[in-house]
Amino acid sequence: MLIGRVAGADGVRWVRLDEGRTTAVADPFTGVVPPDLGALVEGVPIAPVDPVVVVGIAQNGPEHPSPVQAWLKSPRTVVASGVPVTLRRDAGAQVAEGEICVVIAKPTAGLTAENAHEYVLGVTAVNDLSSPDRAASDPRNFESKSGEGYTPLGPWIDTDAGIDDVALTVEVDGAVVARTSSTELPVSIRECLAYLAAWSPLGPGDIVMTGAPHSQAPVEPGRTVTIRVAGVELITPLV
Repeated sequence: MLIGRVAGADGVRWVRLDEGRTTAVADPFTGVVPPDLGALVEGVPIAPVDPVVVVGIAQNGPEHPSPVQAWLKSPRTVVASGVPVTLRRDAGAQVAEGEICVVIAKPTAGLTAENAHEYVLGVTAVNDLSSPDRAASDPRNFESKSGEGYTPLGPWIDTDAGIDDVALTVEVDGAVVARTSSTELPVSIRECLAYLAAWSPLGPGDIVMTGAPHSQAPVEPGRTVTIRVAGVELITPLV
């Protein structure tokens, strides 16, 4: 199932996408059912969640010598699919990193690698836009990851995709630059979530960007990046 949020005349509503139509569903984090559950809902898709915490998984790229680690990114950098993002002109080269993004369903106390799927609402697409030239003086990824709009997310959450074998494709201006999956991650999504839960609590609506398995591409203004994760397509025009 693909679920997400739309903004319409009556505010923000949770919906299910079905053959191009959006139908009202309950808020997956509260279980509160809207009075017109099942009714068609009109609106503009927005980012599927408003995370309190955005976690990035580091040292999870191909052949990285270090053990998996994590870093934090400002939730205020999250924008919806289709929103143009202005690339920084003062931070060197710019890179799009297509990643599988996990949406947390409930507090992660008790999460282990074996039961991690029980704590996941679903997966979505994320574009972890980055300024890698800043890495030499910015080992904590603050400068290199913090541009305005540098976390395009969504627009849907695929609740049926699982977390063990999730397809990931990255295109720039319609040309495929990466076709991979979660199986290419040196550290599995399950192990990443268990690592995070062992050190810090996560809760409903928080997101985890699981790393870029051969899925990075240099970008510049005027390009359009399309990232597909399971049944989700995220489009980001760059300006």
